[in-house]
Amino acid sequence: MKYVKLGRTGLDVSQLCLGCMTYGVPDQGAHPWTLPEDQSRPLIRQAVEAGINFFDTANVYSAGTSEEIVGRALKEFTRRDEVVIATKVHGRMHAGPNGAGLSRKAILQEVDQSLRRLGTDYIDLYQIHRFDPHVAIEETLEALHDVVKAGKVRYLGASSMHAWQFATMLHVAKANGWTRFSTMQNYVNLLYREEEREMLPLCAAEGIGVIPWSPLARGRLTRPWNESSERAESDVFGKTLYEHTAQADRQVVEAVARVAAARNVPRAQVALAWVRSQSGITAPIVGASRPGHLEDAIASLDLTLSAEEITSLEAPYVPHAVVGF
Repeated sequence: MKYVKLGRTGLDVSQLCLGCMTYGVPDQGAHPWTLPEDQSRPLIRQAVEAGINFFDTANVYSAGTSEEIVGRALKEFTRRDEVVIATKVHGRMHAGPNGAGLSRKAILQEVDQSLRRLGTDYIDLYQIHRFDPHVAIEETLEALHDVVKAGKVRYLGASSMHAWQFATMLHVAKANGWTRFSTMQNYVNLLYREEEREMLPLCAAEGIGVIPWSPLARGRLTRPWNESSERAESDVFGKTLYEHTAQADRQVVEAVARVAAARNVPRAQVALAWVRSQSGITAPIVGASRPGHLEDAIASLDLTLSAEEITSLEAPYVPHAVVGF
């Protein structure tokens, strides 16, 4: 495994981050395709043994059970100071007022709940899961700064939003002397490249580490166009990501298949190698519901695409509506 600095920080992370949305009690939350603890643990262990030290979850994943499963597994399979645990705040955790969002009350409440579920004294990377237009930026940023100064969080991150929103937050944090964001977790893959217009250049200019989610486009880049999966059929949010560009997307998927066939490697390796080839990418977040998923992700680290291959993969792309926020 290879390790890189996370943005401008001194933190070393593996070039792959294990996305842990896959792990959680199936009948909790909005993800019926998740794996229960007994099926999740071997995959987390496989990642640890492969040298992956970066694990990403969220309070909202499977109503908090993802954090619980990940926390227990990492405590057993590795030492706390050897891993980087990332989680998120924003999603609804209980009904009624103050059950979601980025108010001071929500952040201070949810960071303690995440610490309890993860079974740890601190979170390495605490991320706002989305932008909250209903709360003043100053309130959110000061609360995040306070949890860092309290020792509960080491670094701050953000996730999918408009580049102008992220730029504003960076400016406000700097103006007030508050802890700045170190990372951006956004949606980047061969089927969705809109982040290249504004967000990725902003992150490069500001020294922000980029840890893209869904680098395999919910698996669409790993299989023939007409094939589906159990997750794809029940993934309500995923269906909102690909609605109006089917013909062009199919051509991209077929381009991935051609490059993979010529290289004699699985399609997933090609799609991940393309993400890693993009300027400013720190570590794609990969999900794994079976051992082969991790094996392909790790093998992709040794695959370098030629300029001609990259051109052939990118050529069919057409502009997409902005999604994922």
